[in-house]
Amino acid sequence: MDLARMKEDFLQLVSFDSVSFAERRAADWLIEKLKELGFAVQEDAAAAQIGGTAGNIYGFLEGTLPGEPILFSAHMDVVQPGIGKQAIFGEDATIHSAGDTVLGADDFCGLVEILEGVRHLLEEKCPRRDIEVLFTVAEEAYGRGASVFAYHKVRAKEAYVLDLSGPVGTAAVKAPTIISFQAELTGAAAHAGFEPERGINAIAAMSRFVSRVKQGRVDDETTVNIGTIAGGTLTNIVSEHCACRGEVRSYSHQKALHNIEQLQGALAETAKETGTVDTFDSKIHIQAYQVEQSHPTIQRFVKACQKLELSGELISTFGGSDNNHFLPQGITGIVLSCGMYQVHSVKEYTTLKDLENGARLVAELASA
Repeated sequence: MDLARMKEDFLQLVSFDSVSFAERRAADWLIEKLKELGFAVQEDAAAAQIGGTAGNIYGFLEGTLPGEPILFSAHMDVVQPGIGKQAIFGEDATIHSAGDTVLGADDFCGLVEILEGVRHLLEEKCPRRDIEVLFTVAEEAYGRGASVFAYHKVRAKEAYVLDLSGPVGTAAVKAPTIISFQAELTGAAAHAGFEPERGINAIAAMSRFVSRVKQGRVDDETTVNIGTIAGGTLTNIVSEHCACRGEVRSYSHQKALHNIEQLQGALAETAKETGTVDTFDSKIHIQAYQVEQSHPTIQRFVKACQKLELSGELISTFGGSDNNHFLPQGITGIVLSCGMYQVHSVKEYTTLKDLENGARLVAELASA
């Protein structure tokens, strides 16, 4: 692999302020790179659908081997703080941020490794399968880009999503359902000093709701969290409205739905007790999956890791990815670690060795 070229590509991607819904410059650069490699490239209409600046990028490259195509995917967006990123190269071959923003290793590592892996196959004239790529937008926003992509374009039935923390050679084969919710209670405003008896305090009512919700790890495969609470207007007014937002995650889709039903029921009971009016909304962002270890997608990964002397470790993740959107479309994918560490923090970093190993793995998977 050409490490100097990979460093240059990584630096270029880091220079783009590619936060969710603002991936235009990164998208234009990636489209150009894919065309240079011979891909037939399309950009979809996701920008208009989700209110962003760029769409998902799909590319197809004809191979020299018979059989089904293989799909590689990574996302173009980064989390905040992601404006003005800088890549600092350490003497120990690490690449880290300047300390005031994220680095963008999540998921620029995946993008760079896919590009270099394909370049290697072309330059060395290695036999390869038909290769498809899908570079998505707004993955960090519960996979908004992948959720609107038209999957009839994809021919592959096997996918590798490069979007997992840790050293290259690990793959997540199990991931949860994630459902967000918003609970609201509306009471009655009144002057807090002159006539508080005429008011119904929505914040007090919401505190009763929160106190009856079991949070944290509610069982061995399910978590519930209330992340924000907001209500009231002024300190001398009995608060009329209060809302809280949270999420449920579970490896069992049915358990996730059951916990959402329990939350809604607890809110309704609280409203009845306190004389408030309740409103409850929820949204399923991604659905749980588990890929059986006998599946060819996993077997191909394990064999590739054995050949490259990588661990080939199979794990579960409690985070979501674009892969959650692939499974319902008949595309069986797993999520590959791509050498990103301490992601979603200003301490995020990667290593040149991981970038090299990631590209080697992409090349091996595409030629197997």
